[in-house]
Amino acid sequence: MAIIEISNLKKSYGNLDVLKQITFNVNKNEVVAVIGPSGSGKSTMLRSLVNLEQIDNGNICVSGNYLVKDGAYVKPQEIKQITSKMGMVFQHFNLFPHLTVRENLELAPKTVKKEDSKEIHRRSSELLEKIGLTAWADSFPAKLSGGQKQRVAIARALMMNPEIMLFDEPTSALDPELTGEVLQVMKDLAQENMTMIVVTHEMGFAREVADRVVFMDNGEIVESGTPAELFTNPKFERTKAFLNRSLK
Repeated sequence: MAIIEISNLKKSYGNLDVLKQITFNVNKNEVVAVIGPSGSGKSTMLRSLVNLEQIDNGNICVSGNYLVKDGAYVKPQEIKQITSKMGMVFQHFNLFPHLTVRENLELAPKTVKKEDSKEIHRRSSELLEKIGLTAWADSFPAKLSGGQKQRVAIARALMMNPEIMLFDEPTSALDPELTGEVLQVMKDLAQENMTMIVVTHEMGFAREVADRVVFMDNGEIVESGTPAELFTNPKFERTKAFLNRSLK
């Protein structure tokens, strides 16, 4: 069953078409990896799902509710309700430097959802243990490595109990030796059947963890399929050329 339905998505900056008739669905509990060269529209497409980018035309439907229909957005209150179903993790961690790790996790549930503080504390403790950072709960972000910061950013998004997690190049700002610890947290989420869309240059992750891989180039979806199909038998020359460069 499709939890995200995207059709005919178009987005331009002046004369530059960033998204050209993008259409694809994501099923509940599915992990979709989106790959492709820089500047192919991957991040713009992902950001449009949480209304960080506004599209010019097309449809975005999440859990049966339209965020945009034929280019027209629903009311602000509805936008807020729909986008709250999704947690997003960015390339740069965007942690609040003046708050401790635990405070970063607990801020949104307290201020946005007005949840019970004991319940918030229980959940933050649970997530800190899950990401292996219990000992760092009272530390400030400046004391953490890049990999630790990104793990905190993932836990912060999970604090809002999202139905869907979106990852925009979550490891591209990290040193190679720190990448593995972040990917492991994402692999664990996939094993727990979290619905995920992951924009990534990590081909190993896409091959191992994704149920489906979508290849984008020049604002278009060129092809999509299972990792086995796409990596071992790509149909299009553009895909083959990209994979030849990326898998060296």
